[in-house]
Amino acid sequence: MTKRISFILPIVFVFLSGTGTHTMAQQGAQFQVSVDLVQLNVAVTDNKGNYVTGLKPTDFVITEDGIGEKLAFFGEGNGPTRSVIDVAAEDPSKPANASYVPRPETGTSESGDSLSAAIAGANVYILFDTSNYMYRGFVFAQDAISDFVRSLEKADKVAFYSYSRDLSRASSLTADRNEVVRGVRTTVAGDDAALYNSLLLTVKDAAQVMGRKVVVVFSNGPDNTSVVPPEDVAELAQSAGIPIYMISTREARLEPVSTAVFERMTAATGGKAYFSKNWRDERKAFESIRDDLGHLYSLSYYPKANPNHGWRNITVKLAGERKNLHVRTRNGYRPQPNRYSGSGTVAEVSGRPNSSDR
Repeated sequence: MTKRISFILPIVFVFLSGTGTHTMAQQGAQFQVSVDLVQLNVAVTDNKGNYVTGLKPTDFVITEDGIGEKLAFFGEGNGPTRSVIDVAAEDPSKPANASYVPRPETGTSESGDSLSAAIAGANVYILFDTSNYMYRGFVFAQDAISDFVRSLEKADKVAFYSYSRDLSRASSLTADRNEVVRGVRTTVAGDDAALYNSLLLTVKDAAQVMGRKVVVVFSNGPDNTSVVPPEDVAELAQSAGIPIYMISTREARLEPVSTAVFERMTAATGGKAYFSKNWRDERKAFESIRDDLGHLYSLSYYPKANPNHGWRNITVKLAGERKNLHVRTRNGYRPQPNRYSGSGTVAEVSGRPNSSDR
């Protein structure tokens, strides 16, 4: 959610942007914005929708607010994410660029592991609509989700949440697929739907986890209870680098507002929206998402000094003349301020909110 800060009390802002540091100081509470590593999940397809594989780091051109950025880490599909220096060393025809070397002071995670290991793999959060919109086809939806969970062999961990008026964390992030399926099978239909409230909490949970992560939503209808606007949810997901995939049904497709919101939200975060006519289409949608996750490129960079402390636009293009290819990813992010005490420390952020926001 976008932070709204009261100026009744004096505050101190400390902005860290790439290699530059920007400070605005007054007495009082303290905030810090730290953007140490920006991670993108990128899909590349041709005019027929087929995935393009085998691209190299030098094939991608990234700009942030028009500022050219240099890749630090690169990965393809379900493979590991590695330093671009290591990737280039395996391809003599494309020598490494010295400017790709990660900065030594931020080249490791808080645990001391290499960042390339820390951001490898994928964590999948599944959010299931159990509101009264789901009385029809409930069991078929459970079957489709269970099959999807079992098929995620390459994912690191999976979490399963459900929602009606409130969010239920049926299965926390785990590598045990059987535990997740048990969570799916124990869900029951509820009352009104608070999709955006629940999706915001799910994105916040995912934002606390290191590594690649995505949220997959199965919704059978519009939101009729939330107090959170969908724009806030989309902005948080964009800023945290979390693609949102949404599978909805024919009933939801009949509601034009929800249809437009679903399509805008998924496009802005780099995900996809699916509208299923029947349970067979639901299964196909889950299969398509699994296929998409297996073909995403992972691109990470340390942003250069940027005086913009608000929304930052990201553009990813392919080098050379490749007009027949299409790139899909999130279109920007907003650095998130983190509150801390004068004697305390601030956790490294990478464009995601800290645990105090939960």
